[in-house]
Amino acid sequence: MRTDNSTFERMEEFKYLGTTLTNQTSIAEEIKSRMRSRNACYHSVQNLLSSRLLFKNLKINLYRNVILPVVLYGCETWSLTLREERKLKVFQNMVLRRIFGPRREEVTGEWRRLFNEERNDLYSSPNIVRVIKSRRMRWAGNVGRIGEERGVYRVLVGKPEGRRPLGRPRR
Repeated sequence: MRTDNSTFERMEEFKYLGTTLTNQTSIAEEIKSRMRSRNACYHSVQNLLSSRLLFKNLKINLYRNVILPVVLYGCETWSLTLREERKLKVFQNMVLRRIFGPRREEVTGEWRRLFNEERNDLYSSPNIVRVIKSRRMRWAGNVGRIGEERGVYRVLVGKPEGRRPLGRPRR
């Protein structure tokens, strides 16, 4: 790739600010490493999330300020597939299920799990996929404002040269 007087060699993958980027449109390896980190973080605070001694607001703050930053580090560069979006939603539901716990029915007195809609109403924040999409839009806006002389801007608005490979693109 050539820009102005500089030439860049083609790399299969490289690590940039702790994020592994590849020449494929798939970001699956990076998301897998984020999933491993998120599981380690979740399991370290799992007992706090299920404790009855802590208020639910404190547990939600713990989730937002400790677990989510680990999961969402570098998410501005992710191009998510439906399968990866589903995995992230499943993780968020698992954490919220741990935070809010079961609900006792007033009529019968039996314990039951909360439905996803009930949990989402109690959480009252956007789901994790919507957060990722808003962060991507914010990042694109920042790159669009930094100026034409910066390399990141040229990558965002540039047109690649050469021919595309045969077949349907991955995304």
